[in-house]
Amino acid sequence: MTRPVASLAPFPFSAIVGQNQMKDALLLVAVDQKLGGVLVFGDRGTGKSTAVRALAALLPPIAVRRNCRFNCDPSGDPQDCPDCAREAGASAKVPTPVIDLPLGASEDRVVGALDLERALTVGEKRFEPGLLARAHRGFLYIDEANLLEDHLVDLLLDVAASGVNLVEREGLSIRHPSRFVLVGSGNPEEGELRPQLLDRFGLMVDVASPSTVRERVEVVRRREDYERDPIGFGEAWKKAQRALTRKIVKAREIVSDVEAPDEALEFAAELCMHLGVDGLRGELTLVRAARCRAALDGRLQAKRSDIAAVAPMALRHRLRRDPLDEAGSATRVERALAEIGNDAAVDA
Repeated sequence: MTRPVASLAPFPFSAIVGQNQMKDALLLVAVDQKLGGVLVFGDRGTGKSTAVRALAALLPPIAVRRNCRFNCDPSGDPQDCPDCAREAGASAKVPTPVIDLPLGASEDRVVGALDLERALTVGEKRFEPGLLARAHRGFLYIDEANLLEDHLVDLLLDVAASGVNLVEREGLSIRHPSRFVLVGSGNPEEGELRPQLLDRFGLMVDVASPSTVRERVEVVRRREDYERDPIGFGEAWKKAQRALTRKIVKAREIVSDVEAPDEALEFAAELCMHLGVDGLRGELTLVRAARCRAALDGRLQAKRSDIAAVAPMALRHRLRRDPLDEAGSATRVERALAEIGNDAAVDA
């Protein structure tokens, strides 16, 4: 008998069939939020939303101030937050926030607004935090990010760049921290992302439907098992889930100690120059992602193979359009790796 409690038991991340590059990208940003987030493009029904929401169950809890509505770190400066400045309370542990930003959300719902009920009942002007406050120190997920309205895109770009949300409403002026990992998904058939928003994502991956009968059958089988008994299905994957959580926690502990030798840095620079990537954000993302990959593997040194492994997801959305080259962006990156004589599977 099917148990009607699926909403209480999200599909386990470790049970997702295939889609390895998408899962790898999400694990990398789970290790280091400064990577800049992940954009996942692909057909409908390929597990994009499932993977993002499943990631939430893997993330370790965070410490917050108990009376703070902005998920502030107890070790931070209380003066940076309106709640903490008023009353810095004891600390507590809460799940890492993974907040959905609906396409139809109003600006007030996103940034916050005046609490009208309190203003009308007791005559007090009080700020009601929005989605950006709830997502602080966590993840902000935008499904169909390419359909997001322009004014919300501009708003997100400002907050993502500054790490601060400034709200001025009805005589209120509130400033609170808002640092989050931006995760977006979308269907390329429904339009492209604005270049300014695309550039804010550290990594980008494409996903497609499983290409073999065996994989398709396994996807259907696991989904049916999950829907029939979500709690029992989760129990069956609990060991694998705990192992992934431990892997993320350990990687976070050592990632700042992971070194990138000159050889790896030179490889990253050579690859970006070969592809004509503008600016230095490509190299910075490559090296940071390679360090995360090494940390997830328990190593304290990033190799050239780490650079090569993350190169397609770190660079594909940073390439200039070439009307004479019809190859996909990921193919161009992989071709460049081969042309400069550094195969992704081989360390020098």
